[in-house]
Amino acid sequence: MALVTPEMDRRSLMKTLGGLTATLCLKPFGFAEQAIRRKEFRGVFPIASSPFSPDDKLDLDCLAEEVRFCSRARVPGIIWPQIASGWSTLTANERFAGAEAMIAAGKGGNTAVVIGVQTKGEDLAGPIEFARHAAKHGADAICSLPPGGSADALGYYKSVGSATDLPLFIQTIGEMSVDSVAEMCNAIPTVRVVKDEAGDPLARVQELRAKTGNKVEIFAGKGVRQMMDEMRLGFTGFCPVVGLADLFQQAWELWRAGKTRESFDMFGRIQAFSTITGADQYVLVARGVFKETTKSRPTPGMGPARPPLTESDKKNVRDALNTYLKPYLRA
Repeated sequence: MALVTPEMDRRSLMKTLGGLTATLCLKPFGFAEQAIRRKEFRGVFPIASSPFSPDDKLDLDCLAEEVRFCSRARVPGIIWPQIASGWSTLTANERFAGAEAMIAAGKGGNTAVVIGVQTKGEDLAGPIEFARHAAKHGADAICSLPPGGSADALGYYKSVGSATDLPLFIQTIGEMSVDSVAEMCNAIPTVRVVKDEAGDPLARVQELRAKTGNKVEIFAGKGVRQMMDEMRLGFTGFCPVVGLADLFQQAWELWRAGKTRESFDMFGRIQAFSTITGADQYVLVARGVFKETTKSRPTPGMGPARPPLTESDKKNVRDALNTYLKPYLRA
């Protein structure tokens, strides 16, 4: 550690004193380095897909590559596992291993890794165990759906939020009212984000922002299919899937910079690409994140498995990326 000497100029002195303050004041009280270098929770936080090998094993390398892809693409965060990840099909051991792989892949990067901690039923032991595991391994935040069939969502989120000091993302579903969500935000100090998918999010976002006093970020879910309206009405975070997360992020950045027309055009490119057969199924393979052999695991209640793509379908996806989107791809 450098010593303070008479020869130091003012800038060097202040820098050294700052280091002394961090060493002497922060570390004894248990402040983690992560808490000092806090990541921003706004912008695009895609929901990671759960990749499987042909023999139905969770592919940890591909899962980690989703994090690295987002980091290269300058996407501020990623969330796993949630509904679009097929979380209910994963075993506890798969979730522990997947979380560790993703958190490790995010070390040293600027993409926040947010771990989903919900479980089936209303038993709190599972969510608390997942939350503490995420904290132990260095996650940037945790996210949870409310417990199934429980009217005591406030009690649930209080318990999960107090299990660690990690920032908490609340995901709303069903008929969760604005007043109940605002009560949670005001009662639970660790709540930083509400991912709102209850009722009609577009119709209630401004009320939600007002009743939470703008103390939390409001994220759009439901595939971010109405992004232009979502940005206009005050959403500050967006949760698409990973495949074109860099384009979604650029649409947001352009909007924030006041470049509305350019933002509109960027979102239009995303919409056009989504109309290509197999685009959502194959984009992560075409972009080198997943393998040609990567499979998904069917999720009960999400409809029948889609038929495999033809080689012509795959070529159309690759051609669209290379011909129309390549100038805008960051990774």
